[in-house]
Amino acid sequence: MASSTTVSQKKQIKRKAPRGFLRRVFKQQKPHLRLDTRGDLLVHLNCLLFIHRLAEESRTNACEDKCRVINKDHVLAAAKVILKKSRG
Repeated sequence: MASSTTVSQKKQIKRKAPRGFLRRVFKQQKPHLRLDTRGDLLVHLNCLLFIHRLAEESRTNACEDKCRVINKDHVLAAAKVILKKSRG
């Protein structure tokens, strides 16, 4: 494999949610909103689950088009489907 396609072993994946960033964004956007102590973690988890569903649906769209690469059109089509499902 080429060196550009491999991930270096020295780079560590962050295991913690960016709690300070999330709290700051919530305070800036909705200062009147009162969250529980771990409410920001639930929001972070919800975002991760949404991105995971979006990636799976995009991969499915790419496979249906017999394309190995997920492009912008696949993600946009998947976003429409996922947002309709998550509306409830």
